[in-house]
Amino acid sequence: MLLLKLFKRKYKVVIFATGDKSPGKGGSGFLHLILNMLAGVLPIEIVAVVSNYENGGVRTIADKYGIWFIHMTAFTAADYARIAADTGAEWFLLSGWLKFVRGLPANRTVNIHPGPTDDKRFCGDNMYGHHVHKGIVTARVGDESVLSAVTMHFVTEAGYDVGPSFFKYPLWVETGDDADSLGGRVNRYEHGWQSLVTMLVITGQISWSGIKGDEVRVPLWYRTMPFCPARLRVLPWWYRLLNCVSGRGSVATRA
Repeated sequence: MLLLKLFKRKYKVVIFATGDKSPGKGGSGFLHLILNMLAGVLPIEIVAVVSNYENGGVRTIADKYGIWFIHMTAFTAADYARIAADTGAEWFLLSGWLKFVRGLPANRTVNIHPGPTDDKRFCGDNMYGHHVHKGIVTARVGDESVLSAVTMHFVTEAGYDVGPSFFKYPLWVETGDDADSLGGRVNRYEHGWQSLVTMLVITGQISWSGIKGDEVRVPLWYRTMPFCPARLRVLPWWYRLLNCVSGRGSVATRA
């Protein structure tokens, strides 16, 4: 019943998306969030979308679906806080947003990154989009252990991509991949997973206090999934005992 009530409520969100500076290009993550909102996968109301390009692809999409478009030209904590206050948003979703975020509540600000954030070669300042994919393809030469990933994490002011992650979907890198082919595949997985995982976050099934050192809380079933970051795969003793008694063994342990 509680979950049904959570879905009946529409959570107010602002989406930050850089997109492309050319009209009609970029903003695919923003578009898929809209489509999944309309389909009922996401119990949200997109109260505004923010881009640093005044007349780019993100605005094209916003105009098509009647969503308030905000052109952001300054990026101080006060500027972010002003957008939060003006829109009345409860959640802030970064989907291809290339500017540093400050002034928003860390436990209510979520980013999606097209690579692993636990490998500092593929995240951080100036590591976005094509740069991430190119770095992974280069590192993959002679080292088949290198994987790409779709990662989602909370956003803090400590730096790019350093907030606690709660979703990491590993992706195999094919022999012969280049940055474009890998990027296209990663992008498809981003579109497929972003809305579902975002739903788990905004309905409180995945949560974080926003306090440094506190761990992200995830459901018990989520801890058994291959996309759950290793550090969160801690199962209670009674669950491990139950699996041992049933002959299945423990399905996950702390990394």
